[in-house]
Amino acid sequence: MKRIILITGGQRSGKSSYAETLALSLTPNPVYLATAHIWDEEFKQRVRRHQERRGSCWTNIEEERRLSRHNVNGRVVVIDCITLWATNFFFDDNKSESEQPSVDDALCALKHEFDLFTAQDATFIFVTNEIGSGGVSENIVQRRFTDLQGWMNQYVAACADEVILMVSGIAVRIKS
Repeated sequence: MKRIILITGGQRSGKSSYAETLALSLTPNPVYLATAHIWDEEFKQRVRRHQERRGSCWTNIEEERRLSRHNVNGRVVVIDCITLWATNFFFDDNKSESEQPSVDDALCALKHEFDLFTAQDATFIFVTNEIGSGGVSENIVQRRFTDLQGWMNQYVAACADEVILMVSGIAVRIKS
């Protein structure tokens, strides 16, 4: 039976750990779908540490954009995270700043891919950041990305069966 769970919160609030623990409580062999683009050596090491922490019971998939090309029917899958996934739609390494997609175009593409992916019969545990909880950035690119992220979070939350807010390692159920 299809189920969508959204886990949101600030950086280092415990979102990923909570998502992993939840997935393991639902199945002994969950899927971890990582959406990160590896930007530099520090980030590469961070990813490696996360993979080692999870262990061999996990099926690890790395996918920066097209989640829907992976068959996860009947599985429990943690998608970590919407923020990095949205970044991959917002920025294109092969384009100049003036050629980058608009927020509307990126949001449309994200929603379309989300809908295709979650059409499968699986348990989806999406992790995301609440980047708009702070002040308004002086940087126009950051403001545009915050808009994109916030609107995508709202879309996923509206589709979700459950939404959990992580605050200092404590899970607060806000939709069930």
